[in-house]
Amino acid sequence: MEAVLERGFFDRPAEEVAPDLLGRTLWHSTPEGVVSVRLTEVEAYAGSLDPASHAYRGPTKRNAVMFGPPGYSYVYFTYGMHFCMNLVCLGEGTAEAVLLRAGEIIEGRALALSRRPRSSERDLARGPARLCEALGIGREQYGLDVCDPSSPLRMLYGSPASAVRTGPRTGVTSAKDVPWRFWIDGDPSVSPYRLHAPRRPRAVMDQG
Repeated sequence: MEAVLERGFFDRPAEEVAPDLLGRTLWHSTPEGVVSVRLTEVEAYAGSLDPASHAYRGPTKRNAVMFGPPGYSYVYFTYGMHFCMNLVCLGEGTAEAVLLRAGEIIEGRALALSRRPRSSERDLARGPARLCEALGIGREQYGLDVCDPSSPLRMLYGSPASAVRTGPRTGVTSAKDVPWRFWIDGDPSVSPYRLHAPRRPRAVMDQG
């Protein structure tokens, strides 16, 4: 297996880590088997400096891992039905993170399809909730160390992308023009850009 990314990789501002994650491999082992994705789309969030971040108003029980050391997973439940995952960046207390938005399944395709049986090949991990579903990521993966070679959830070196584009983050209500969405140009697994669409108050939530 490829080596895991070192913790120092994540000990940088999220907007620097995010484009460097493109092309890297996210590997997840469960009792059912292994699924890996090549990341093709991500978004950066700058913690207390970023009104679109879950950490903007300070630490809570829910976002506590974001205020810890870099290289850990922040998994959250949204819209009452989906899980999404971020990777924590910078040092303790800063709460910067990168949202994993989309990827291409490169290992465990049959298992990913069993988790998303109605999905097309292109859409298996196209979008943050679909990515988590295909990988089998939920509450149990909150706070895992992706830099630990023995962890069931790891970020591997992969092959860094060369054709990277950037633009506004998708679906957020605050700081929506900040160009911290990064994606591999022309990759079919990249999710479509969408403006924020208001939902019922209990379900409205920025991603970050």
